[in-house]
Amino acid sequence: MILRRLTANLRAQNWTAIAIEFLIVVVGVFIGTQVSNWNEGRKEEAQTQRMLAQLIPELQSQLEFFDNTRAYYGTTRRYADEAFAGWKGDPRVSDEQFVIAAYQASQITSIAINPDSWSLTFGGEPLRNIDDPKLRRIMELILTADYSVVSLNAVATQYRERVRRVIPARVQEAIRRVCGDRNVQAKGGQVIIVLPPRCALKLNPAEAARTAAALRARPDLVGELNWHIAAVAAFRENAVVLELPIRELYRELSTSL
Repeated sequence: MILRRLTANLRAQNWTAIAIEFLIVVVGVFIGTQVSNWNEGRKEEAQTQRMLAQLIPELQSQLEFFDNTRAYYGTTRRYADEAFAGWKGDPRVSDEQFVIAAYQASQITSIAINPDSWSLTFGGEPLRNIDDPKLRRIMELILTADYSVVSLNAVATQYRERVRRVIPARVQEAIRRVCGDRNVQAKGGQVIIVLPPRCALKLNPAEAARTAAALRARPDLVGELNWHIAAVAAFRENAVVLELPIRELYRELSTSL
């Protein structure tokens, strides 16, 4: 209809009508484009909100990993103190307890975080679609953080390797079987690793005595254990730094979505 009127006006050289018709076409295209962009923006915003809502259980799982890691390394530190007492010849620590503690002090775990998958989901445009500047800032902190400081490599010290060179393999196997890491299902459904705080393993007295003597013949392991404790302490401090924005994001999303 507009095209026919425009053609007729051109033939009649009715420039005022032509201008009006042209303006109607331009305005119509502009409004149509704006409506399309608005609808697309609403779709992107809704998708971003869905992704943020789906992130809540993942954040909860990560926080449970942080909590569990604190408990885990609290347990290894108690074993380390008992091992120190064994190297000092404390009569309250038997050879059996000494051997078990020296091994358990070398146990390590890490925090299961996959920032690459988060970056693929929220990097670039999805991140810019988060309207709340506070949420966007927290997400930026989480996505750009260095998670290598809470990896297994951060706590895989020489003490772990060297003490296990001294303790016979069959003793290590017995400790792992009775008192080693246990896979436990957490509240969120994910599996976390727990180290039993006490070990009721009964070693052969003669083998326990031989292994304890071999450990005491390696006083350098005391220094290695000191360094291992320092590495674990740095791990725990770095974990706290990484945990804060995750906990803040979880709190913000839980209350706003």
